[in-house]
Amino acid sequence: MIGSVLLVYNAPADSLPVLFTNAVNTNNSEHIYKLIHKLIEIAHENNYAEGNLWQNFLTHFILSNENVFSLACERKKLNESSLKFLALNDFALFMKLFHIHHDNMKIIENFIGIQEFYSPICEFSKLLASSKTPDEFYEYVTDFYRDYGVGIFAFNKAFRLSSSNNRLIPVQNKNVGDMKLNDIVGYEIQKGELISNTEAFISGKPANNVLLYGDGGTGKSTSVKALLNEYYSKGLRVIEIYKHQFKEILKLTETLRRRNYKFIIFIDDLSFEENESDYKYLKAIIEGGIEARPENILIYATSNRRHIIREVWSDRDDMEHNGDIHRSDTVEEKLSLASRFGIAINYSSPTRKMYHEIVLNLAKKSGLNFDKEKLLAGADRWEMRHGGKTGRAARQYIDYLLGMEQKNL
Repeated sequence: MIGSVLLVYNAPADSLPVLFTNAVNTNNSEHIYKLIHKLIEIAHENNYAEGNLWQNFLTHFILSNENVFSLACERKKLNESSLKFLALNDFALFMKLFHIHHDNMKIIENFIGIQEFYSPICEFSKLLASSKTPDEFYEYVTDFYRDYGVGIFAFNKAFRLSSSNNRLIPVQNKNVGDMKLNDIVGYEIQKGELISNTEAFISGKPANNVLLYGDGGTGKSTSVKALLNEYYSKGLRVIEIYKHQFKEILKLTETLRRRNYKFIIFIDDLSFEENESDYKYLKAIIEGGIEARPENILIYATSNRRHIIREVWSDRDDMEHNGDIHRSDTVEEKLSLASRFGIAINYSSPTRKMYHEIVLNLAKKSGLNFDKEKLLAGADRWEMRHGGKTGRAARQYIDYLLGMEQKNL
């Protein structure tokens, strides 16, 4: 039984590595076929359905297994310890598992599947399979942990918090897109502020929570995605949460503070109506609780409102017969949420010149063949019917033209 031999990597008795090796050792062909079917499903779900699926699966198991050894490697705090001796015993066993063989396994030893995008697991499994000694195997694995980390954070850029069980759900990298800051036309001052703060954060220097506010469709959320693509290789990860999940942030930060990554907790389209009180909870989370915010976590939020919480004219009256005695205190309390963000960056609607530059830039990147004057005249007509001059309107206009196969050009 594998489970009784592995000392660091947990392999329960009902796990696929144990079931598969037992089926091979007992020559249970029927059971092997069932497990091969399961192995193919897992490989496609995790996008490593190429090459030797058994070795790919073991590689994924090793690189995803969060244990005291792998987490110590990620934090670069292993040095020489008893954990290394225990891990070497496990890796000696893994080397044997990598090369088990049964006639029924031929189909998965050189598998050609349908790859949606390239997975580094396929290539890394070949490297592990080439190991001649447990020490060599050990070096390959620990180098990966130190460079990329372990578990879901090693393979994914962005995450959401599940509404049902508050677990982190990876967003597939292909769905994040490949937008970079240079792809955003204009807003150079705004992008510069974001870059300076984020680079300070990544390098371990003091950095601020950021509020990006202003008109809709101007690129606030896109800028955060672009930051992720720029600094993912340097350990930046983004976790998006929603207003109804604010009570879970404290639990989330406890999990994240022990990891060797830099996390941006991203809150998109943040706003509160005057009768909502959850903003008080968010104030304490951002800054002001008894426990200091972890140094590897910042909060970036976007909002169409500078002060986030909706005000009414009655808030401006210092005395009110049926409300607060001192309404100015109410105003101050509402404004204090925005002040908790050390940096506030304004994204206003672009000028007509900038709007035209955005349209031309998107048209070129999309491969449209166009007459410049007709393209911009159409863009002007489009923005008047679709919410004004914004990057979003420009993108919608170009998508419309692509869908119409350049009919109007």
